[in-house]
Amino acid sequence: MENRLYLIRHGQTEWSANGRHTGRTDLPLTADGEQQAIAAGEALRALRGDAEGVVLSSPRRRALRTAELAGLDVADITEDLAEWDYGDYEGITTEEIRRTVPGWTVWSHPSPGGETAAQVSARADLALEHARAALRRTDVILVGHGHFGRVLVARWLGLEANAGVHFRLDPAGVTVLGHERGVPQIRQLNVLPS
Repeated sequence: MENRLYLIRHGQTEWSANGRHTGRTDLPLTADGEQQAIAAGEALRALRGDAEGVVLSSPRRRALRTAELAGLDVADITEDLAEWDYGDYEGITTEEIRRTVPGWTVWSHPSPGGETAAQVSARADLALEHARAALRRTDVILVGHGHFGRVLVARWLGLEANAGVHFRLDPAGVTVLGHERGVPQIRQLNVLPS
C-alpha cells in the first residue's frame, strides 16, 4: 500500500471563529479548539491506525498545540507550512475588506503588504517537494492552516493556487491525499472529528 499525505488544519482560535484573517498573528487555540485538536488526533488514528509517519508543522502555536493535543510528535517545524500572509488585511474579516474592495477574496485579489498567490504557491510546492521525498519511506502528516492547506490540496492535484477556493478545510479537519495508478488524488477531504 502506498504511503499517504495527511493534512490537519489547526483547531479553532478566536479569530477563526469570527472570520478574521489570521496569518502571522500567533494566536492560541480556544477551549473548543483544544477539544477539536484532541478529536482530530482520534480521527487521524481511525483513518491510519498507529502506522509510523513523519510529522511536519507550521511554527505558529495554534498548529503546534494542535499537533501536541492530537498526540503527534513533530519532527520538523517549518515556515513553509505557515498560513498565507495577509499583510494589511491581517485581523480583518472579508466583509470589512469588501467595504473598500468590493468582491475581494484572497483567491482573486491581492493582499497589500502580504503574499501573492504565486508566493504562496511556491511555498506549497516546496512543502510538497519535502513531503514527497519522505513519502517514499513513510506516511507524512502536515499540521497547518486553512487557506494554505487549501493551496496544498490544489498544488497536489497540479492546479493553480486559486483553485483552493473549491476545497473546504474546517478547524481540525483531516484531509488525506494519495494517488490512483500514479495520478494524484484526494482520498478524503475535510474529515471532521466526531
